[in-house]
Amino acid sequence: MIRSELTPMPVYFDRYINKNDDVDVITAIHKSIHELENAPLSQWEQIGDKVYAPGKWTIKDILQHMIDTERIFSYRATAFSRGDADVKSYDEDMYAKAAQAQHRSLSSLVDELIALRKSFLHLYQSFTPEMLAQSGNGFKGKYSVHAIGFIIPGHQRWHFDIIEEKYAPLI
Repeated sequence: MIRSELTPMPVYFDRYINKNDDVDVITAIHKSIHELENAPLSQWEQIGDKVYAPGKWTIKDILQHMIDTERIFSYRATAFSRGDADVKSYDEDMYAKAAQAQHRSLSSLVDELIALRKSFLHLYQSFTPEMLAQSGNGFKGKYSVHAIGFIIPGHQRWHFDIIEEKYAPLI
């Protein structure tokens, strides 16, 4: 199934899912790994800890948020695929503050995210069509394992777009 065939399209998460090319979920995950491996670290280093508005996250905070979100959504995909239809939500701002990403290097965050995404790929390669079709209740309603497979790469593109549009001009 390619992205455009995903139904129903989960409310709220459609903004991430639609950031993907119209490809199958495995291809979308592969593309996201390639994008991570080619992230503009030198540009991000120049931006440093600058933010485009008070109270916004730094690039390190964004990367840590992506890591935390991927771990949580990997759990959700696993839980839903195994028939556990209800999972707890999480407070992304609390997680971002507690993670203390400022103590890490950009390269260590990107390296962790690449390793995590490769693990996510293996998880998705293990799912049968029946597992991909399973769904459960999470933040903002019900969505499928298949949808989660598109949410994660799209979430990355969403944040990379924000970095390019709002952070890159800070250099």
